[in-house]
Amino acid sequence: MPWQQLKINLKADQAEAVGDVLSDELEAQAVTFVDAKDTPMYEPKPGEVLLWPDTQVIALFDAQTDIQPKIDYLRTLPFFQSGFNYSVDQLEDRQWERAWMDDFHPMQFGKRLWICPSWTPAPEPDAVNIKLDPGLAFGTGTHPTTSLCLKWLDAQDLQSRTVIDFGCGSGILAVAALKLGAARATGIDIDPQALIASKQNALNNEVEDRLDLYLPEHQPAIKADIVIANILAAPLKELHAEITDLVKPGGMLIMSGILLTQVNEVLAKYEHSFVFEPVTCEGEWIRAAGKRKTP
Repeated sequence: MPWQQLKINLKADQAEAVGDVLSDELEAQAVTFVDAKDTPMYEPKPGEVLLWPDTQVIALFDAQTDIQPKIDYLRTLPFFQSGFNYSVDQLEDRQWERAWMDDFHPMQFGKRLWICPSWTPAPEPDAVNIKLDPGLAFGTGTHPTTSLCLKWLDAQDLQSRTVIDFGCGSGILAVAALKLGAARATGIDIDPQALIASKQNALNNEVEDRLDLYLPEHQPAIKADIVIANILAAPLKELHAEITDLVKPGGMLIMSGILLTQVNEVLAKYEHSFVFEPVTCEGEWIRAAGKRKTP
């Protein structure tokens, strides 16, 4: 079925209201919000919804819908009295699932580790291969922040080590650590859907018996040899005490999700407890690795 989409550029304080109008009153088939200016977005707190300062609202309609009356109706809204920026695009009728699958290929991280979608044979059957499909939660290895963490894990001797994946998302880092030889891993995330995705990915990779999963409010008092926090700068700073307490003395903390311009302010929160190696960059993103000081 062919579609057409209406794109409207807005400020964040207008986006949700306009999205509600498009969905409830103008009967859009779907409404999504995307970043209009490539602005880094910090991870929200539980129950919080964050939108980019410059947000693009995209409403999907079938190809037979007359869009003009809907645009005219939007112009009657109070904050559109002076006009607004929009565009209408036609979407070709195509097999979206097939196209999506074609865009996701096996990826190598370091020397040993591969992330492979379930529908593709592993390029190196004797390598450490992780089966992972895009799904409910963030983390397939395609983003530099995840890639940086996977490459670090690939370079380590993880035998007999315990690992905490703080903000586990899809569970990709915990699963990778286990496949690379870690004795046990724990995934922690504020989103119950992330724990569901992590459990399924652990099952798909036959490491579920060595992975524990918790919401923050239910996690026990634990410490690990390695803690990986691939979140973003704001929660890394805000939760520095909680994250530090998860690392054993002499253990390693790996942080990513940090822009190069944010490094100093994040590391300043941790430098009293950790000795950091020089940061590693991938594009504008960095990975910081630090060893916890012993008393």
